[in-house]
Amino acid sequence: MKIIFGTDGWRGLLDSEINEETVSLVAQAFADYNLQKYFAPETAIGFDGRRNSEKFAKIFAKILSGNNIKVYLSDRIIPTPVLSFFVKHNNLNSGVMITASHNPPEYNGVKFKADYGGPFLTEETLKVERLIGKSSVRKNLDYVESSNFLLPYVTEIEKLINFEIIRTSRLKILIDSMGGSGADYLERILIAHNISVKTIYSPPDENFYGRLAEPIEKNLEPLKQELKENDYSLGLATDGDADRCGVMLDDGSWLSAQETILLLADYVINKKQYKGNIIKTSSVTDKLRTLFENESRKVIDVQVGFKYITEEMIKSQTAFGCEESGGFGYGVHIPERDGILSSLFMIEMLAESGYQKLSEYAAHKRKEFGLIYYSRIDLSYKNEDRAKRLPDLFNRNLKNISSFMVKEVITFLSSREIINGIKFILESHNRWLLMRSSETEPIVRIYAEGQSDDEVKELLEFGRKLFDQK
Repeated sequence: MKIIFGTDGWRGLLDSEINEETVSLVAQAFADYNLQKYFAPETAIGFDGRRNSEKFAKIFAKILSGNNIKVYLSDRIIPTPVLSFFVKHNNLNSGVMITASHNPPEYNGVKFKADYGGPFLTEETLKVERLIGKSSVRKNLDYVESSNFLLPYVTEIEKLINFEIIRTSRLKILIDSMGGSGADYLERILIAHNISVKTIYSPPDENFYGRLAEPIEKNLEPLKQELKENDYSLGLATDGDADRCGVMLDDGSWLSAQETILLLADYVINKKQYKGNIIKTSSVTDKLRTLFENESRKVIDVQVGFKYITEEMIKSQTAFGCEESGGFGYGVHIPERDGILSSLFMIEMLAESGYQKLSEYAAHKRKEFGLIYYSRIDLSYKNEDRAKRLPDLFNRNLKNISSFMVKEVITFLSSREIINGIKFILESHNRWLLMRSSETEPIVRIYAEGQSDDEVKELLEFGRKLFDQK
């Protein structure tokens, strides 16, 4: 079986695609990569609560050790950002996280982390992929050390969050760990400061208690019901490896990722006074640009995928990085998504506001910022010409999208240097159409932001017809 890495490492079906043999091949390739790049490399390995994650982590550790690489192996299930922080904090050369993130429970995978504490960039991932099967697998336990990765992470969190203002605000916090690797870590951090908090579905479960561990509205019915039936200030959820964060209002209503992004950006820039640029994936609201861009702060659009945010974060000072799927990163921390820290920032934000309920604070901010009009559709497209459709569209040099004039066209390239994303910036503010073609699935995603719900529907429908045209 040919092993091909995607935008965030390697994921596949357990047993048939990801098993002891294939994990061993990837581990040996990763060892070869490190030995080619570094003298006496050191690596950290973490794992989530999926079936075989700990077993695969131990296989990885044995093979890296067998190649004379020093390995720090987590002594427990941990979130991905904890592993990433450990790599950066200890000046290690790389890290490995065994996880399939928010994918269904029949999947598992591997994420690679670089020395800066964030995901591998595309070219580095491809270097590992090219080394698969080039060397014989070597194993021993000589250089493996079991370590508690949580301690340095929690020490860092203590510096970034004002727990005293949260404690005195007397907020009542509800957390849904969704059976993922977030476990009860948020609760334990808060309880240490005498803050009222409850976690549901905290023990990691390899089947995520029958849900998909992606913190979006349709998967958060238990959180919604608990919020509606009891008195809480807000609800927070983390995904399978706790690098993403989903937010619900105290009444059980969903706070969209776009609105969550707006609130977090406002908080870290205007209240926390974090300096630097905002890096956003192209599918994130352009209200970030109209509200926060100025002479000293740029708002930069990148390809969809957090590693593209990371690429910009390690180039220049960054205040905030954000993606539509609930991944948020901060320049004061690591160039990586962190669902734990993002949850704490949401709590601290509400505590500082003086409001007791997130619904009240959100209503206040909607009056200040206005509403976000945004949506997306996913089209099934099984024709073989999928990869050619967007380059062809770009070459048509469109002057208008529906009834709106095109001001600018931004293109995004796949790992094979083919246009796989086009964003049409339209006249006036916060009006655009984005079309993306998946490299791995027969899907085309169309996104739009406008100045009313009807306008967004109009743009999406135009995008649908545009892609179907021959």
